[in-house]
Amino acid sequence: MARILIVEDDQDINELIAKNLKLVGHSYLQAFDGIEAISLAEKNPFDLILLDIMLPGMDGFEVMKKIPLAPVIFITAKDGLKDKLNGLSLGADDYIVKPFEMLEMLARIEAVLRRTNKDTTTFNLDNVEVNLTDRTISVSGEEVILSPQEFELLDVLIRNRNIALSRDKLLELAWGYDYIGETRTVDNHIQKLRTKLGWEDRIKTIYKMGYRLEVKD
Repeated sequence: MARILIVEDDQDINELIAKNLKLVGHSYLQAFDGIEAISLAEKNPFDLILLDIMLPGMDGFEVMKKIPLAPVIFITAKDGLKDKLNGLSLGADDYIVKPFEMLEMLARIEAVLRRTNKDTTTFNLDNVEVNLTDRTISVSGEEVILSPQEFELLDVLIRNRNIALSRDKLLELAWGYDYIGETRTVDNHIQKLRTKLGWEDRIKTIYKMGYRLEVKD
């Protein structure tokens, strides 16, 4: 997975981002001001930098000019068009406005990592290997065929592993924002994934909510 630098002066937000990055398998370092961010970026290679704009001492725009080349996602409460254009013109890969949903941030991170070829394309758990790029799956070395929709659901579970997702959120992410259907559709597809992959104990049911792919031992 990716190595990410979190640059955010609000400790609660910084820790929340760190917790969720850890849940989905990324490693990270944390900085709380611009000077610390530059120092860490000069000493460590990062696959991605999450950079707040309103930082003490030196704002994120200035920080970006001084850090070694790396993909950057700006995270900020500044939602004006001028600020967005400024950030993107400096070479930022994305721009996320606070407040944001953590699942949205994780999806944006995955999108940038895929574009910059820093995303891990193969996921292994127990005796299952999933290639997220080729959309191929093997169990104990034998190919397993999923329907396109089953694979979309699996992809969402893998990219948000260890995070509980409601049935409505799974419908939104795996079926699309405009999908009109019942949540038992999710239940049926989850059962098929459990059976085909042998993940009866990995895809956990979250009572009165939804499901979570659990990869922690």
